[in-house]
Amino acid sequence: MRLDKFLAETGVGSRKEAKQLLKKSLVSVNNKIVKDGKTQIDESKDIITFAGEQLSYQKFYYYMLHKPQGVISATEDKRDQTVIDLLQDQDFREDLFPVGRLDKDTEGLLLLTNDGQLAHQLLSPKKHVDKEYFAKIQGIVTEEDVRHFASGFALTNGEQVKPSKLTIVSLDEENELSEIQLIIQEGKFHQVKRMFEAVDKKVVYLKRLRMGSLWLDEELTLGDYRVLSESELENLKVSK
Repeated sequence: MRLDKFLAETGVGSRKEAKQLLKKSLVSVNNKIVKDGKTQIDESKDIITFAGEQLSYQKFYYYMLHKPQGVISATEDKRDQTVIDLLQDQDFREDLFPVGRLDKDTEGLLLLTNDGQLAHQLLSPKKHVDKEYFAKIQGIVTEEDVRHFASGFALTNGEQVKPSKLTIVSLDEENELSEIQLIIQEGKFHQVKRMFEAVDKKVVYLKRLRMGSLWLDEELTLGDYRVLSESELENLKVSK
């Protein structure tokens, strides 16, 4: 890796800023001052210091975000706030992205990372990774709906969805409201909402609770995030 890229990756500054810092003799490689940002280094073996402080390189980053409503699952947008905008300056990286998407009005678990391979494994339909949701439904969800979801069915536009596990949590017959949990292994556009539309019901609140082995940390308030623990990351990789 080029030295200037390494400095940018470790948060010292942009490549342009790194060039100025190098000129000031603030960077050393294996105890030798280096001023050329094009110098090739081995980030896993070489000892790089900036202003006397040793820099450590981290290739991949993983953040669990409790996504709030009104924020879109994208890296940038000219009109709306994105999930990347929720990161503190010290945690922002240009290569971070959300794994999958939650609708603008959907809350819950969202993984932010720069690990494209893990993201692919979690999102690939062939891997059968569970996505679990809690929802409030306008309408009374029935045992017939549970069986219907379990068998797989066609949406109103004819698009087929795979079998899913629908669990009735509570029913309010007076107000015709249902609370449910749903486990799917796909990620079609507006899928949960469209599944209930197909049985003449409407999702009025939706929250993702889990992806694979990773459960939303309920101590995270809406809009907050934290680094995944080592055990969470290892279990997530195994669950794929």
